[in-house]
Amino acid sequence: MEGGAVGVITDNLDLWGQALRGTLVLFFGGGILALVLGFIVGAMRVSPIPAARAVGAVYVNWIRNTPLTLVMFFFAFCLPILLRERVDATLLATLALGVYTATYVAETLRSGINTVPVGQAEAARALGLTFGQVMALVVLPQATRSVIPPMMSVLIALLKNTTVAAGFSVLNLGSIRSNLSERGENQLLTLLWVMVIFVVLVLLLAWLQRAMERKWKVAR
Repeated sequence: MEGGAVGVITDNLDLWGQALRGTLVLFFGGGILALVLGFIVGAMRVSPIPAARAVGAVYVNWIRNTPLTLVMFFFAFCLPILLRERVDATLLATLALGVYTATYVAETLRSGINTVPVGQAEAARALGLTFGQVMALVVLPQATRSVIPPMMSVLIALLKNTTVAAGFSVLNLGSIRSNLSERGENQLLTLLWVMVIFVVLVLLLAWLQRAMERKWKVAR
């Protein structure tokens, strides 16, 4: 039994490597896009400009309340039609994950910004600092400490959401069961190994979270 369990991995290292690579590409690509776009939308959500706040609110409420599967469907099937050209499925899935996760990044960042006393921002503005300078020099350095745990939860959710791309012709850990079943491998053992790999990846993210919290903790 043990040999069979290990054999699911050792006999198919090529496929496992491709699947793991696909998951990591989706995670890191989608994560970078989500952090950049989420930062921009989060700043818009707390902007003193009403139009910016309105656009940020519409984006967050529209995308966040749409199931990820539908967002993925739009990018996988509708976007290539609109662009009138064929686009790599992995790239489309990465864009879908980034756009979707950015809404949660934005709201996490906004909640962190709201923990900073308003008086500090007002004092900075009174000194002549622009909105961008207030955010970069006063608000964000303090907000970062409070958003680390919820932001890491968003990234963990992103990691697990990469499996949704399996339904859109993207090879990753979410689709490896069907691939290995064609090779005659035990599907239950395959799913158990997928679970183990995800647990290890999540534990790595949890370790990173603790390391960041220790680095930026406030002395009390």
